[in-house]
Amino acid sequence: MRNHFFLAAALSLMAILAFGLAGNAQWLGPAVILFFVLLALGLGRAEQWRRLAFTAWIVAAVAASLFYPAPFRELWGFDLKRLIIPLLMIIMFGMGTAMSLRDFVGVIRMPRGVFVGLLCQFTIMPLVGFGLTKLFAFPPEVAAGLILVGCSPSGLASNVMSFIARANLALSLTLTAIATLLAPVFTPLLMSLLAGQLVPVDAWAMMLDILQIVILPVIAGLLFNHFFYERFPWLARAMPRLSMVGIAVIIAIITAAGRDNLLTIGLTLILATALHNAAGYFLGYWGSRLMGLDRQSCRTIALEVGLQNSGLASGLALEMGKVATMGLAPAVFGPLMNVTGSGLASWWRGWGEGENG
Repeated sequence: MRNHFFLAAALSLMAILAFGLAGNAQWLGPAVILFFVLLALGLGRAEQWRRLAFTAWIVAAVAASLFYPAPFRELWGFDLKRLIIPLLMIIMFGMGTAMSLRDFVGVIRMPRGVFVGLLCQFTIMPLVGFGLTKLFAFPPEVAAGLILVGCSPSGLASNVMSFIARANLALSLTLTAIATLLAPVFTPLLMSLLAGQLVPVDAWAMMLDILQIVILPVIAGLLFNHFFYERFPWLARAMPRLSMVGIAVIIAIITAAGRDNLLTIGLTLILATALHNAAGYFLGYWGSRLMGLDRQSCRTIALEVGLQNSGLASGLALEMGKVATMGLAPAVFGPLMNVTGSGLASWWRGWGEGENG
């Protein structure tokens, strides 16, 4: 069955090339969407590639929103952008259910790794994002979105990739938990310093938004995990899938909202976000090595730095009323980091055990 999906995907790819060369725009969109749907179905049935299926589904949703933006902007008179914040809060609740109070004890057990990880988290990505806005001539609000991604904390993706890479999972969970709690302070502060010249940044309003969107749902998830997990285990099991669906819907809505801007600067923005992502891995790893951490901890910090909470960045862009511009970089960064993170984690797991890994 898996090979059937891959074969059908290959035929769809041939159809994409044929329609593209013929200039047949009417059938190009359905062929592109079908290709990524079939690829996702095939990847989902291949054990070694299953983790990439989620990214393929996201790309399929992005393709659908690019070719047919109207249904992703408004449905039966309802502005779909109003779904972003509730969906993000559900995702953050799911993040809380995947944590426990033990994750915060890691600060006591491995203070050096936590300090180095947080230092890398809140310096490398914000400064690299700021530097890329000087390198690329993006419109101010799009540039501010790139900085916003860098100023956001890490998310659950880093924990999953650390598990795949056989890195220091305890350190990863602790860093994600602490960085999330510090985000209401550091994200507005860094945005004011680095992006204040590009867009008006109300640091106090952003702090309140993060408390509402992230901290309260995460605390609710932690309390659920502590008091009610054994009574509702099905909910804890369902939250990861629900979170993945929520992320795909958010990215599709943001892509549709900023479609015209994305078509204008799409390739350049993809290049910039790829450089941002790669710099996070590289500088996070080697910065930790220079500070004397062991290889497993360095891999963990590299993943924590390179994999940002792009959903939070999207939500903050919406709250600022600039989702069609500031929200573009987070929408591109999300699928991209899943591809690169999965590849890097798999390489470290299977082929990166040597002295150079």
